[in-house]
Parts: sequence; structure tokens; C-alpha cells
Amino acid sequence: MTDLESTGHCTATAPADDVPRTGGTRPRRGADVLVDALIAGGVDTLFGVPGDTGVAFYDALYHRPEGIRHVLARDERHAGAMADAYARSGNRVGVVEVSSGGGTTYVVGGLGDAYASGVPVLLLTSDIHARSRGTGALTEIDQTALFSAVTKWTRVAESATEIPALLHEALYTAVSGRPAPVALIIPENVLDEPAEDITPVTGVPALPAVRTAADPTAVARAADALSRAERPTLLVGSGVHVSGAWDVLAELADALGAAVATTIHGKGALPDSSDWSLGVVGNNGGQPGANAAVRDADAVLLVGTRANATDTNSWTGPSRDPEGGATVIQIDIDADRAGRNFPDAIRLVGDAATVLGRLLTHITPVGADVRTERRARVRAARAGTDDSLTGAPATRADGQLLPADVVRTVNSVLGDGTLVVADPGTPTPNVAAFWRQTRAARSVLIPRGHGPMGYAIPAAVGVAMAHPGREVVSFTADGSFAMACGELETSVRLRLPIVHLQFTNHSLGWIKMLQHLYTGRRYFGVDPGTIDAVGVARACGMRAHRVRSLPELTRRLRSFHEDGGPLYLDIEVPHLIDHTPPVPAWDTGRAGTGERPVY
Repeated sequence: MTDLESTGHCTATAPADDVPRTGGTRPRRGADVLVDALIAGGVDTLFGVPGDTGVAFYDALYHRPEGIRHVLARDERHAGAMADAYARSGNRVGVVEVSSGGGTTYVVGGLGDAYASGVPVLLLTSDIHARSRGTGALTEIDQTALFSAVTKWTRVAESATEIPALLHEALYTAVSGRPAPVALIIPENVLDEPAEDITPVTGVPALPAVRTAADPTAVARAADALSRAERPTLLVGSGVHVSGAWDVLAELADALGAAVATTIHGKGALPDSSDWSLGVVGNNGGQPGANAAVRDADAVLLVGTRANATDTNSWTGPSRDPEGGATVIQIDIDADRAGRNFPDAIRLVGDAATVLGRLLTHITPVGADVRTERRARVRAARAGTDDSLTGAPATRADGQLLPADVVRTVNSVLGDGTLVVADPGTPTPNVAAFWRQTRAARSVLIPRGHGPMGYAIPAAVGVAMAHPGREVVSFTADGSFAMACGELETSVRLRLPIVHLQFTNHSLGWIKMLQHLYTGRRYFGVDPGTIDAVGVARACGMRAHRVRSLPELTRRLRSFHEDGGPLYLDIEVPHLIDHTPPVPAWDTGRAGTGERPVY
């Protein structure tokens, strides 16, 4: 078996006259055209689950084992999460394939966050035979209508001749403008259609597809506002990663003497070790000093971020009130999103790296005295964060570990070059706040478009496939584990270097915390039964252990570092009610002075 063959076990053999690489007589079909088009478009990896209407496509993959590596997932939703994470981490189009009916309905759950977060994923789906439309055939569903909520482009190939051009268009559409999922639907009769003389359209799309510049007049206005500001601050999101704008972002921050905060999606856009870094801000993982610095800025440059309620700490940093005092400038590749939440902003529509570069040409660097003063201000703003990162770990007699201590220990043992995925709930604020990077990179993936539970375990597979040989850490929790544990077998089958760390608090902790704070401690529907995660992981063929101390955690991590993975570690942690993570709204909620946050 070559490296690019299917990652599932072979359970049948081809007919004697049709064995790959022996000159068999199998005719060329539409499915072969699709595989050729994918290869011509630079696709070498796809994630999927086979189904009835896609049998011809899988047969075509069987005959091209050197061309595309197929990753067999255990569930279509998780296949979508794998493709999503592969795309985010590798900054290229991720591809997921499913079949009609249940496959299509399941995969929608795996694409919702990709659509909300601006991630380029190509969804390939087979469909029932064209003659069966409208007959109530098994698995019949209007796929175009189904995918409309999670894609920006959906087409149906009605003949094999249409496949190359549509596939080419799909790949380029996914990375053009604001990246997003696209879907190409191919009925089974088209996959089976004879197709001897159809050639693919070549061309591998870059991300971003086009580097556009903003209006020069608007750039000049923005540069003037930033230059005049006494407390300029940059709030940056995933657009910096997509654009590869790390270096020019650092140059602009240094020229302005500007503090740089990131959203969760933007984490790593500037190293945490930078003099200008405030770290993550907002109402999930944001630290008080960093949130205050953005709130008190007199000019805020938003770069590649939706700047929603979560990112701006419930619209306080910056304020949406035009009388709030701060001049807001927003760089976004999408004209419809620039200024959407801040209508009075100076709108710079274009590629982040390109527009930041244009701004830099208009900026006269501040003097040494000003730079020294502003560096001191940034240090003061992040002082509380730095203290929490370097403080002594808390010791508890009950064998529970604090999530922040776990994150810091993993960070220290495996190093900040490790790739990280985190689930919603307990993992998100702790990883956002306490994982530190000394290099600019998109090393941390946390799904904040929808916050889908059960993302981290399958997403870690996608990240590992995008970076062969790199170590990956998946921070999950017991609620998410129950939704995604089938994909532990996938990481075992592929022998991937992934360590899964589960925060166990025996509840749906985030929702129980909201009920604790905002519904009079009336807990309902948040206390499922316990699952033996270690036993399940071992049943999947994985090394797995319960960890009840930081020295033991260190020992297990060093063993993983030396022996490779995958590895599963179950870690008992306090409930959020007993140990609150950095979620600013919950501080006011505990004091009885706050209302439930509106996102």
C-alpha cells in the first residue's frame, strides 16, 4: 500500500481483468474524470465516508492510489471537521466527500463552523440517479437547498463533460473573496457515464486567490487617524493568518507603537513574546488588562475579524457607540462585512497583508521616547496575564487539576511549536488565555463560528494530515468526547502523533454554569452519565491513562514525545462553578450584577 492509498482496510479485491497497474480493461467513466480534475486542482487528500451513490467514485480512487490519499472517517460530520481543520491549518482548500441522504444531512453539522469562520472547504457529494428524482427514492433530498446555509456556491454536474470546469470553478470560488465552503453535487449516473476524451482543467488555487488593495484615499485617512492617536491598538483575527500578514503586522505595530490584541481565531498572529502583544481579548479567554487596553484605545484597527460581541467583549472594546471616543478602522476582504458591526468605521476593503503594507508606507514611525512609553503601557496591561502564566500551580487534595495548569504544562513539555486544537467549553478560554507562542503562526485552532462540541478529536486528525510528522494536541472535554470518540480509531489506524487531553467535570459544564449564574441554579439537562473514556480509547487501540497530578502528566507527555502517539489522557478538573475560567461576563454574573451575555 502506498502513502496515498485509502486509509481504510481493504476488504475486497478487484476482478482479475481489472487489477490496478496491470493494464486492465476497465472503461473510463465520469468518476475518473472527477479524480483527474481533483489531482489537476492540487488536491492530494480528501476526507470522507462512502455510501451507495458514491461507489463509482470510490472505484475511481481505487484505481488512482498514487494520486489522492483518502482518509476514512467514522462519521460524515467528523469528516467535515477534518476537512475544515486541514484547510485552516494548511491554509489551503480542504475536501470532504459524502453520499446522498444521511451522508449529506450529517455533513452539514461539520461545515457550519467552516462557513461562519471563513474556511475554504470543497464538499463533494454524490446523488441519486437523475431518473429517480421526484420518485421518493431512498436518500433523495434537495441537496442544493440543504447546503444553502453552509456554502457560498453550489452546483450540480449534469454530465461528465461539466465536471472539470465546475471542479475548477469550485476550488477557485472557495478561496476567492472571503473564503467559505462550496459544494459540487454529482448524480450517480454522471459518475457512471462513459467519459473517454474529457481532460481536466489544470491550476492550483492560492489562498487568497487575489490580493486586492483598498481605496488609496481611505488608506490615507486611516493612516492619519492611527498616526494622530495616543493609544493606537490593533485587534486582529484569522484574516492575518489567511493572508500570511504576520511580518507586516509586526512592522506596523512597531512603527505605531501600537498594542496588538487578537481574537481567538487570530491567536498567534503576533507572538506572545512580542513587546506589543496583549494576547487574546474578548469575553471568552480575554484577560482584564488586555480588554481594558482595547476599551481605552483612541484608535482601533480591526484586521480580518468579524469584530462581533465575543471578540469585542460585548461591544465594549471598541464600543459601537459613535460617541465612544475611538476611531475605528476595519480591514476586511469582504465589502459586505467591512463596517457591518461598526457602521462609522473607515472601511479598507482588501487583502490584509496588502492593505497593512499600504498603511505602513503612510506611517512615520514614532520616536524612541514614545515607543518606550507605549511598551510600558502594554506591559502593564498584560501584567495580570503574565502572572497567571508563571505562577505556581495550584495543588488540590482531590486529584483534580486546574485546566490552566494543564495547558501550561503541555505548553512547557511539548513546546509552542506543537499544533493545538481545542473544543468549546472548558478548553476554549483556558487554551486561548494560557497557551503561549513565541513565533507567529496559526498553531492553535478553536472553532468560534458556532462553537461546535466534538470538534477537537476529528479536527486533530485533519491538522495531523496537513502537517505530517508534527505533534498535535487535542484539548477536549467529557461532553465533547461522547460526541466524537469514534474518531479515536481513525487516529490509531493512521498512527498519528496526537495526544488527546480530556477535561472531565462530569457535566455539560458551560451550560450548567449559565444555569448557575442566570437561572437561579436550576440545573436541568446538564448531567449525563459517566463514560469510561480511558476504556473506550483503549478499545480503539490507543494508549490511555487517567492522570491525577502534574508530575504524572509531565511523565506521560514526555513518553508521548519520545514514543509518538496517539495517546489519550483523562484529567479530572473542577467544575466551572467551582473554578471560573477567564470569561469576563461570569465575573459580573457571580457578583449578581450581570445579565446573561448576548452574542
